[in-house]
Amino acid sequence: MTIAILDYGMGNLRSVGRALAHVGGDAEITGDRARVLEADALVVPGVGHFGACMRSLELLGLDTAVRAFAAGGRPIFGVCVGMQILFDRSEEGAERGLGVLPGVVRRLPSSVKVPHMGWNEVTWIRGHDYIDGIPDGERFYFVHSYAPEVDVLAVGASEHGQRFAAVVARSNVFVTQFHPEKSGDAGLHIYERFVKEVAAA
Repeated sequence: MTIAILDYGMGNLRSVGRALAHVGGDAEITGDRARVLEADALVVPGVGHFGACMRSLELLGLDTAVRAFAAGGRPIFGVCVGMQILFDRSEEGAERGLGVLPGVVRRLPSSVKVPHMGWNEVTWIRGHDYIDGIPDGERFYFVHSYAPEVDVLAVGASEHGQRFAAVVARSNVFVTQFHPEKSGDAGLHIYERFVKEVAAA
């Protein structure tokens, strides 16, 4: 069982790797397209600007690898900007997203401090195996200025000036706007459930 952590120069790779290893995952940080496509699961981290992330992915030829991986049915986990680039597009830039998930990532309102940084509650909208056992209103750690809208794919929502999707899932794709690796026991619980699904596949 190998979990590829996508290295495209834009992620908090080491801390994600440590968190996955802590819960029993065999994680490999790689920017090699072939290694990504051979993995049993994929984590797409991301820090920074949406457009810069997309340009880096395309330059390395990893955009098509992520799309192919998602289409193949194996588990894929997106974190923060790694979540956002899986959507169709973002208000942060003109670049198109990967289109793995439908929708637009929108800027948080100027009526509140942006970026939204720190701990915030997440309210569950619907169930998912990865969040099973985590109470409603659990707090997770966020650092972001943009977020997806709440729609039928939303698993959990949070609020900062407006309500936004904190967790989204469809089929084999699961994404969080918060950083599980910085969110204490609750974040590790989500990674542990992800690792167990990969191991059982």
